Amino acid sequence: MMIWNLPNTLTWLRIFAIPLVVALYYLPFRWSDPAAGLLFAIAGITDSLDGYFARRYGQTSKLGAFLDPVADKLIVAVALVLIVSKDPRWFIVIIASVIIGREIAISALREWMAEIGQRKKVAVSRIGKYKTIVQITGLSMMLFRWDLFGIPVYNLGLVLTVIAAALTLWSMVSYLRAAWPEMRSA
Repeated sequence: MMIWNLPNTLTWLRIFAIPLVVALYYLPFRWSDPAAGLLFAIAGITDSLDGYFARRYGQTSKLGAFLDPVADKLIVAVALVLIVSKDPRWFIVIIASVIIGREIAISALREWMAEIGQRKKVAVSRIGKYKTIVQITGLSMMLFRWDLFGIPVYNLGLVLTVIAAALTLWSMVSYLRAAWPEMRSA
């Protein structure tokens, strides 16, 4: 097993970026929010790249297959907590709760499906990939917080994150439907 191949290194970098995003977000400098948003966006890009490189160069591994979704869920959950810490309005809290709750539920479902040998039935779907792209983009913009060239970046990020939350629920229903026959017979 290659722990330090390119895809796994990108995943580890995403994990190591988490405390840096937190530190940047709370630094008492004017530029700290945009820096946190940009670092989060870069970390989000590594999510696409690690999978691409793993397939392209035949560097898939059990460690990578385990670590990649863990890194994704960690960085998204941390971003949502950071956003709620500066904007605790009720609908922001609900959006964060929906996204984090879904991630925990689907992770548990995938673990259970793997236990019974049915993991492929709840593999990442196309809608799950779209959700991730919209979510990373929206959260990056919400962390960035500044308006840019007259564009209300935070509000646009909020709209994208609401769309991501809807896609989150849609994909969750899709995964639950795929797993339903096994759940009924359990």
